Amino acid sequence: MPQNAVVLIVEDEPLIRFTTLDALEEVGHRVLEAGNADEAMVLFRNRTDIDIVFTDVNMAGSMDGIQLAQRIRAIRPTVGIIITSGVVNLDPMLLPANTVFLPKPYRHDRLLSSIHEMMP
Repeated sequence: MPQNAVVLIVEDEPLIRFTTLDALEEVGHRVLEAGNADEAMVLFRNRTDIDIVFTDVNMAGSMDGIQLAQRIRAIRPTVGIIITSGVVNLDPMLLPANTVFLPKPYRHDRLLSSIHEMMP
């Protein structure tokens, strides 16, 4: 049985955030949530148990999801990062190394398999 992860969801659309949270909790993952990258950084700095950050790219606030991913990678290089966006031609060179990109709309089973692949 795969290990359950602590996942931080960073998504500004409440409906998407809540349905994703439900899908992850349903299979046993522990989930934290943030409505933007600034909230996510506060949570991330105060918690050492976050295994994976799942972030949207386009959000209000001082930084977008790619900038958030870069900051997280700089602080804690071992954290898994999954980035999602409705922008279909997102330049892969913008993504930090060792990240997974899931285009929107994504299926929860694809997200779950990405999380599973990132766990030790």
